Amino acid sequence: MDLDVFIAAHQPEWDRLEELLRRRRRLTGTEADELVTLYQRAATHLSQVQSSAPDPTLTAHLTNLVARARSAVTGARTASWKDAARFFTAGFPAAVYRARHWWVPTALLSVAATALIAWWVGTHPEVRASIAAPDELREMTRPGGQYESYYSSNPATSFAAQVWTNNAQAAAVCLVFGVLLGIPVLWVLFQNVLNLGIGIGLMDSAGRLDTFLGLLLPHGLLELTAVFVAAGTGLRLGWTVIDPGPRTRREALAEEGRSALGMAIGLAAVLFVSGVIEGFVTPSGLPTWARILIGVVAELAFLAYVYVVGRRAAEAGETGDISEADRPTTVPTAA
Repeated sequence: MDLDVFIAAHQPEWDRLEELLRRRRRLTGTEADELVTLYQRAATHLSQVQSSAPDPTLTAHLTNLVARARSAVTGARTASWKDAARFFTAGFPAAVYRARHWWVPTALLSVAATALIAWWVGTHPEVRASIAAPDELREMTRPGGQYESYYSSNPATSFAAQVWTNNAQAAAVCLVFGVLLGIPVLWVLFQNVLNLGIGIGLMDSAGRLDTFLGLLLPHGLLELTAVFVAAGTGLRLGWTVIDPGPRTRREALAEEGRSALGMAIGLAAVLFVSGVIEGFVTPSGLPTWARILIGVVAELAFLAYVYVVGRRAAEAGETGDISEADRPTTVPTAA
């Protein structure tokens, strides 16, 4: 392709498209038809340049021109508070509900594994000896020791923010990297189960399990549920790579991936609530029963949100994916 000849032949069309895009007034019917035609031609020209004579300057100019024309032709839609409300009242709970066959078994198996590790650590002195020296174990489990001071070592506001950030990152790893056949998700789950099981086992061996559970349960019920939801969703995304079902693998990954990324936003909100409880309720002077009650209420509220609101939305056809108008076209359509 002779680039100079190509530019000279089509420059008037690009200039005319640029002129139509700069129009302040509403285009007439004839001008709108002309805009569509010129947009289609410019898109074809861009493809020809990219495949035959990839000049960086011309490619950048045509890419910008085509993008602006596409926006003018298809119309730009901006997110609104209505979209946010729809997401939290339908999209997010429906996505969590639809993934229940993955995250509920994940939760049950994780709790069982945690209990097994806790029993192993709590009943085998040689296992505890391999974890730390006796003096270090006493320092961790004594009244006011590391396990207790952890929740009050920093101001409540900064501690809640730190907890929220760490948990949100763990959930995001499960959701985003689940596409790698779920292997990173299994690693995150293993770390959580191991740390929790060791903590329970050590405190149980010191006769202070009630104290530990009184610190863990207020925020831990909701926090762990959010992590299990993220892990289950990540594992489902990994399985989609192996078995996309009746959809093509590309379509299945696009749909499930968009749903998983949307779920990351919803779970960030759930973990924010958990972080607030951990920062302000767990280290508070409230009686243990009151702190645990707050955690149980938060957990039951989330489960009701998923199994009542989410089930209703899922039965109405909601999947947690973006709205149909915002999805990329998968087959040729006529405008």
